[in-house]
Amino acid sequence: MQTVGLGLTSIVVPGCRRSAEQISKPPNIIFLLTDDQRWDAIRCAGNSIIQTPNMDWLAESGVRFGQAFVTTPICAASRASIFCGLYERTHDYTFTKPPLTRLYTDISYPQLLRQAGYRTGFIGKFGIRVEGGVTEEMFDSFQPTTYPYFKDVDGEKRHLTDIHGDLAVDFLQTASKDQPFCLSLSFWAPHADDGEEEQYFWPEAWDGFYDGVHIPVPETANPAFFDTHPEFLKKSLNRTRWLWRFDTPDKYQKMVKGYYRMILGVDAVIGRIIAELRNLEQHENTIIILSSDNGYFLGERGFAGKWLMHDVSIRVPLIIYDPRFPLSRKGSIREELALNIDIPATILDMAGLETPSTMEGTSLIPVLGRKVKEWRQEIFCEHLWDNAEIPQSECIRTLMWKYIRYPQHPDFEELYDLQSDPKEIHNLVSEAVYSSVLKELREKCDIGFGSKRK
Repeated sequence: MQTVGLGLTSIVVPGCRRSAEQISKPPNIIFLLTDDQRWDAIRCAGNSIIQTPNMDWLAESGVRFGQAFVTTPICAASRASIFCGLYERTHDYTFTKPPLTRLYTDISYPQLLRQAGYRTGFIGKFGIRVEGGVTEEMFDSFQPTTYPYFKDVDGEKRHLTDIHGDLAVDFLQTASKDQPFCLSLSFWAPHADDGEEEQYFWPEAWDGFYDGVHIPVPETANPAFFDTHPEFLKKSLNRTRWLWRFDTPDKYQKMVKGYYRMILGVDAVIGRIIAELRNLEQHENTIIILSSDNGYFLGERGFAGKWLMHDVSIRVPLIIYDPRFPLSRKGSIREELALNIDIPATILDMAGLETPSTMEGTSLIPVLGRKVKEWRQEIFCEHLWDNAEIPQSECIRTLMWKYIRYPQHPDFEELYDLQSDPKEIHNLVSEAVYSSVLKELREKCDIGFGSKRK
């Protein structure tokens, strides 16, 4: 087996004493959002194959949430939720819907930060439609990007991820030390280019990485497991995209390695950003948050893509690095249930601003360094896009149980004991011994997210 890891950018930022002036200054904030990066597509989460030294450094120097989830596993709805801290059924935005209304963009974290004096910037995949003039209200600098992954820049072939890095460095270099900034950098990677046969495209620097490495095939990729699905799941877009990516052993190895190489490209850009912060002497007062817009099936259950309520689809990385953290907090892992809609409330809290009462997420600051007495014990997730190829679904998930249902197909439900069955293999719906659990979770799902459920 080939050893991987040589040549990766790895940044180490030593701790140092902060002055009273630095402590009193509002922090800079960088929010990094990847696309389709599942929770375990990062080495510090236990993946022994993938190489992510800079993401790992953020976790080792910050706080990682081991139980972080998106409320809707699709980019359009999830990104709207991340901007305004609301569930999909509240903001009512996803693909094919009218633009996200000003009622919600007015409470978005970048707009509120800008109103409070922050210089706000956006780079990369915006992913939502908004009303006219809204991006000018949200951002001082707005630089959206799109496919293809390879572009000609001044006669040089450049990968989109590296272009994002260039734009991020430019933003940092033009930042004033007298004005706090918030940069939202939204990568397209590691999203597949669905219109291309090859699907995954990475910067040339990572050619050859993982060659000779065998990627284990998921247990539930067994065709016999797929055969247990109801017909509406067998014919869903999850299966169609599995045929694009994973329908032969050789293709599976090729595609997953491409997905991992794209994450390597993102990781290298994160290293560039950390290095530039040090170069500009902004590293002591800049918070970095890393997450993803949804999880991703890599062949599990005979599927590709996301959209469904299984953990590989809704569970994402979430790391908060704050150079002001005490040594005792660095490298800690929190197991409280965290949501993507908590991110905007957390960003506003870090900036010293109040969270709008209409936001349905909750600041994560109270759980960053200590166990809180009261915190949510279950989460509600949903996918409401009306698409014939993607069944609508919703779930209640606790630390122990997962209940999934499909409103358009009420005869099929799923119930899993996550403590004994974390891969969600054994559906317990038909077992009478779990009838009381099933009844309770059905009722919770009827309520949905309730009122800022904790």
